[in-house]
Amino acid sequence: MERPPSSSSSSSSSPNEEEEDLRNLLDESDSQIDAAEQRPPPTFDVETLRSRLRRSFFKLNLTKRQCIVIFLPLLLVFVYLSTDLTNYFSSDKVPDSVFRPNHGPEEPDLRALYLLRKQETDLSSLWNRTLSVSDMKSALFRQMSLNRQIQNALLSPHKAESLGLYGGGGCRRVEHKLLKRKTIQWKPRRDKFLFAICLSGQMSNHLICLEKHMFFAALLKRTLVIPSHRFDYHYSRIIDIDRINTCLGRKVVVSFEEFWKSRKKHHHVHIDRFICYFSKPEACYVDKEHIAKLKGLGISIGGKVDSPWEEEDIAKPSNKTAEEVERSFRSDDDVIAIGDVFYANVEREWVMQPGGPLAHKCKTLVEPNRLILLTAQRFIQTFLGRNYVSLHFRRHGFLKFCNFLLCVSNAKNPSCFYPIPQAAHCIARLVEKVDAPVIYLSTDAAESETGLLQSLLIINGKTVPFVKRPPRDSAEKWDALLYRHGLEGDSQVEAMLDKTICAMSSVFIGASGSTFTEDILRLRKDWGTASVCDEYLCQNEQPNFIADHE
Repeated sequence: MERPPSSSSSSSSSPNEEEEDLRNLLDESDSQIDAAEQRPPPTFDVETLRSRLRRSFFKLNLTKRQCIVIFLPLLLVFVYLSTDLTNYFSSDKVPDSVFRPNHGPEEPDLRALYLLRKQETDLSSLWNRTLSVSDMKSALFRQMSLNRQIQNALLSPHKAESLGLYGGGGCRRVEHKLLKRKTIQWKPRRDKFLFAICLSGQMSNHLICLEKHMFFAALLKRTLVIPSHRFDYHYSRIIDIDRINTCLGRKVVVSFEEFWKSRKKHHHVHIDRFICYFSKPEACYVDKEHIAKLKGLGISIGGKVDSPWEEEDIAKPSNKTAEEVERSFRSDDDVIAIGDVFYANVEREWVMQPGGPLAHKCKTLVEPNRLILLTAQRFIQTFLGRNYVSLHFRRHGFLKFCNFLLCVSNAKNPSCFYPIPQAAHCIARLVEKVDAPVIYLSTDAAESETGLLQSLLIINGKTVPFVKRPPRDSAEKWDALLYRHGLEGDSQVEAMLDKTICAMSSVFIGASGSTFTEDILRLRKDWGTASVCDEYLCQNEQPNFIADHE
């Protein structure tokens, strides 16, 4: 039915007119809310509640005073439910406090509290006043607007965290579902050991090799023996070995010293069987010098060094399954050694998944020791802050290496060595997207190269500065832990510190073809710090100039 025209001489509104005004009020409020900034969906169906209230409300013939008495309590319920305060004030459950900076009371929380108190005062004032329809309309709209401000204030820190724990502009964190990992249990048989042999490349290669040995040890149900620093790197200075056992909930790895003591009761330390994973270009990738080092440790080797596969070449490793490894390396001997497995291609997708292939209760099994981790945090707090880009700029040896890879691949893969101006353009493009104030630089490049690179990194008229670890200064305390524990000056400790700082950045730019970069990407993936903007330097681009191969 059409509404009858109102009389200009009428001194007061009829009940029907008041009812129609309230109907228009609700309709107008609906349209104003729809036009406002959209917010996350509440925990119940608001539109259904509105329609039900509207239908029930208009079945009644109420005076203005009765409308206010009934409607204001409903408004308070609506504000309470739609704001869903229990969710906004609940603790943010981040499993590992290592990667979360400490905060006191936040400005958004204080602003929300101020607005809530203001709303309480306004509603109390409305309750004690007699309002016309027009006044009531204005008052309700003010409360709806105030409620929206409260929601935005409460949501603002959560919106910021959705971009990552350390900022990152428009580059959000990559979410990995660790609970859906494909895993196996590592339950070693009593007095059955696997002696890890890792010889190819530098520390990053050895850490990747060690992780693969852990997978082999789990498949073969053996305890893994970490190599001695007299034969390999000093692993206990770099990674937290005891933590591996804690994460598994049982003894699965032992140091060489522990292994030595346990075997001395047998009057000798003996490797019963030495098995090579690769047969070409030479058995086990082990030369006579390393065999001599093993014997120098007092270890005797039984039988000949052999391989279960006749045609397994390091240059072209074939895909192997877990079942093939179990079948080929199964043995009842007490101590076996397998080497080198760095190039082994076994269940790649399984091994490379976040958290790795083994069932454990931590984010990752192989991570920097606690002293390195704390030193990295202190460096970040001192020099970088929460939002920074990290860059692994590998140069030494890469000019020849990258061009060689390009040559042998018949140009199927892009070279990984870029002219400085091209590299600067690629870096600036990503840094501008992240809106980071500084770049942490991990590099072996000469000062002439990094100086030119720095001079070319200008974004919006401003130079984005490189930050590198400075030489030790007694006035600075960020590296005091390393100094006090005798780790200062150890090149492998410093390399792991670089990795840790890079792994905790908002966005990481790596060097294609570098295992140093790959280990950083593994840590970022396992720690949950990986960003959708992480990439290799000038990814999918060819260098704009490539020298001839010699």
